[in-house]
Amino acid sequence: METSEAENSQQLVFFDLETTGLGPTCELVQLAAVSGKRFLNLYTVPRRRMEPGAAKVTGLRVRRRKLYLHRRPIPTSPLRDVLQSFIAFLRALDRPLLVGHNIRRFDCRPLARALDETGLRAQFEACVSGCVDTLPLAREVLQGCGMQSFKQEYLVKELMGVDYKAHNALEDVRSLQTLYNVLQPKPEMVARHTFSMSDAWEVVQEVTKAPKRECLLPGQRLLWQHLERPVKDTDKKAADHNNTDC
Repeated sequence: METSEAENSQQLVFFDLETTGLGPTCELVQLAAVSGKRFLNLYTVPRRRMEPGAAKVTGLRVRRRKLYLHRRPIPTSPLRDVLQSFIAFLRALDRPLLVGHNIRRFDCRPLARALDETGLRAQFEACVSGCVDTLPLAREVLQGCGMQSFKQEYLVKELMGVDYKAHNALEDVRSLQTLYNVLQPKPEMVARHTFSMSDAWEVVQEVTKAPKRECLLPGQRLLWQHLERPVKDTDKKAADHNNTDC
């Protein structure tokens, strides 16, 4: 880590979230960050229930407003306290770059939503200089190397020969920090994959403003649909579950 920071003269903070699911309204459950030997690892009890798929891969479950990791109770903090601790961690590092794997498509969105809900957006923005997504960065660095996947777990296994506990935010960020040093991306590559958190906020606003879809039983239709002439629908939309290369 020290070598990369010296070369790029930019502090780096690797971060990851575990959430209640993959949907646009999923909530933060675990937040972890690491920069060199400094690390942060905090949990919070979400308002939404854990989706079965998320509970299975993370081992996190909520019962009677208590959070359990692999059936063992773990200490938690209110969401606002978790975010304030993260902000304090960032402040100590002089406006670092936030680095994460697939964060542009996923992690930055629930993070942005949580910061808005707690009124901490301005404080957070003042603490970071930008974000770097290592998913497209790794694709560029390893172009032509014949990688079958760019999932973090696969890259760590292929490039470092290490298996680790994926889907635990702290293990993810520790592995990503090491992987980043193995990749040794050039500064111009990092610059190409750096973006602003404002991009994530724009997406969050679009999701918030989107009209809610009515819940219907199988076979039911809305009233206006009964009044319309039948039209053959040939537009098939592919569902995005954020699991292609993340």
